[in-house]
Formats: sequence, C-alpha cells, structure tokens
Amino acid sequence: MRIVLMASGDFAIPTMRSLLDHGHEIPLVVTQPDRGSGRGRKTQSTPTKTKAIELGLEVLATPNINDPAIVERIRELRADVGLAIAFGQKIGAEVREVFAHDCINLHASLLPDYRGAAPFQWCVINGDQETGVTTFRLVDRMDAGPIYVQRRTMLRAQERACELHDRLAAIGVDAVHATLDIFASDPGFQPVPQDDTLATRAPKISKEDGHVRFDQPATTLVNKINGLWDWPGARCQFVSKTTGKSEIVMLALARLGADEKPGDGPGTVDFRRQVAAADRYVEILEVKPSGGRLMSFEDYVNGRRIQPGDLFTPID
Repeated sequence: MRIVLMASGDFAIPTMRSLLDHGHEIPLVVTQPDRGSGRGRKTQSTPTKTKAIELGLEVLATPNINDPAIVERIRELRADVGLAIAFGQKIGAEVREVFAHDCINLHASLLPDYRGAAPFQWCVINGDQETGVTTFRLVDRMDAGPIYVQRRTMLRAQERACELHDRLAAIGVDAVHATLDIFASDPGFQPVPQDDTLATRAPKISKEDGHVRFDQPATTLVNKINGLWDWPGARCQFVSKTTGKSEIVMLALARLGADEKPGDGPGTVDFRRQVAAADRYVEILEVKPSGGRLMSFEDYVNGRRIQPGDLFTPID
C-alpha cells in the first residue's frame, strides 16, 4: 500500500522501517519543523525526519499540515492510507479525507484509557499492571475515533517510561500491519466506537511535574520516579547532614524498600541507605546528579559518602 506517514517522535521509527521492509511504499513523511534544543538552542530535526532521510524517503517539515497547499500535495500522492504516529499536530478533515482507505493513528495506550500526549508515562506513574497500543480512525476529537486493532502487554517490574516506550513502539508495528491487513482483506470493515464514559486523560508532562516529595506513600514515589524517566526526571535535593552541602539530583530508578514504618522523617536515609517515605522505605537504584552522569545509587553513596541521617528534600 501507499502510506503517507505523519510522525515526529522516535515512537514511529520501528513502524516506518517495518513498512518498508514489508514492501509498502511511503511516498512522503510529514513531520514537525526543525527546532532549537538545549542550552545553545542548536537546531535539531525530529527523530522521524532524521531516520526518514537516512532511509531515502521524501520528507516535508511543516508547522501546519492543514495548510491548503500541503493538503493538495498529499492529495496528489493518491495514497491508500494516512498513518499518524506521535505527530504533534491536529490533522483536520481536509487531510483525513484524501486517503482511499482511511487516516489512522497508532496510540501508546489501550484506548479509551489515556487519551492525550503522555499515555505510557501516566500508565507507569499510576501503577497500572497492563497497557498496550491502539490503532484507530482519526476524528476531530483527540484520540476519540473508533478502534481497529489493539495489542496488550503486562508491565514489567521496575519498568521505566522510557523502556515501556520502546516496547510499545515495537508492539505497535504488529498493530499497524494488522490494520493494513484489514484494509486489504475486508474493505467494508467498521472499526469499533470507543466508550467515551470510560475515557481517561494523559496530559502533557512538564518539567515541574518532576518535583518529588518523600512525604508520600512509597508506592506513589516509586511509580513516579520510574514513570518520569528519562524525561523530565524525578528531581529533589540531596542534603548532607555532615557537611550541610546540597545538590539537585534526578532519581532515575527505584523500587519498594523495607516494609516497615520509618522512625525518621520523610526523605531521611537509614542505615541500609534506603530512604524514608510516608509509610515505608524506598530503595533508590540509579541517580543522575545535576551536571553529572547517570550512575548507580551505590556509586553515588560512595562518591558523596552518604551517611544515615542525610536527607532527600523537595526542591525549594
């Protein structure tokens, strides 16, 4: 089939490569414009654009896919399917209606759960046991269209959002191929409407969402730490009781620690180098000091000479 891919993030890359490997044609990849990133505001292309150029595909970077000139260009391609994956723009009816079969989206949740920009992150933050991917017909309302295919998976122990992202991207390949098989074998197939009463939201995560406090239940903290890695990272302040020095750290991986009520206040490091939460202990496994590299918590303990009574406190 001829497929116009509308994508920006690296979530689309496994599907893009697989479509080409299986003989499908991608006459055009539409993506977001290059943007400044980092301290120096160095201009960077989207991950999709970088990989598409590497694969020899034609790429159109635009701030508005609904521009009449862009719509006409896509129409002239006479594509069978429009496929959106982590694109970052609303795709209007003028675009959706130019495709012979349908204009679909691959979404990283089991819709109607987690409609929005950060589905797999909120899945981990909320401590869900199961998640998956969905292909559905694009409509005017965000992530609300009828469903073609879903694929399910269980979350793994201490699975972080970045790791779940990569697994779901791979699972999404199968969901997209299954949807294309439906178009090829059963053109009259009608996708199943979503039950809007069951819909939940997955709003975009901001850097401020990464601030953590240890006066919360341990399970809440562990899920938040793992769900916010690798962006924006769960941030707090380490304070040495001995020296009084402090630094901001990102907590990159955690699991539940000792199941006993802490005797010291939230955020206090105990003799096992576990950290007191509201109801029990949290075991930190990986950290990234401000301006430093990602490291095991053991290396951090040794490098900072962390002692019982040291604190992890909220950022002022």
